[in-house]
Amino acid sequence: MAEQKRILIADDEPDFIYVLSVRLEVNGYEVITARDGEEALSKTKEEEPDLVILDLMMPKINGFEVCRMLKFDDAYKNIPIVILSALDQQRDRDKATTNGADAYFIKPFDLKLLLTKIEDLLKRGSS
Repeated sequence: MAEQKRILIADDEPDFIYVLSVRLEVNGYEVITARDGEEALSKTKEEEPDLVILDLMMPKINGFEVCRMLKFDDAYKNIPIVILSALDQQRDRDKATTNGADAYFIKPFDLKLLLTKIEDLLKRGSS
């Protein structure tokens, strides 16, 4: 049996974290959570998830900065990062891409599309 993949969800909305965690767990993923950018960075370093899901508007350190710090650190640069945000302007997408995000979804999002993208990013990372 394949090893269970670990996904870190970083978002400051507890209800959102709960709902997404349940959906990911039902689909066979182990979920780690963080409520702000600072916690997202420390949990990524402690737990070494296979993929990170980031909100952009978080306390302490925003998602753009978390993404940039992880992607420009040799130890974490290969961890795929998916942005899930209410920010839907092209400049936000461009900034996320510039900071190293691998995918960008606008809330509310299509769960099936998200799961397909997560699967694709995890396969790409393990090959």
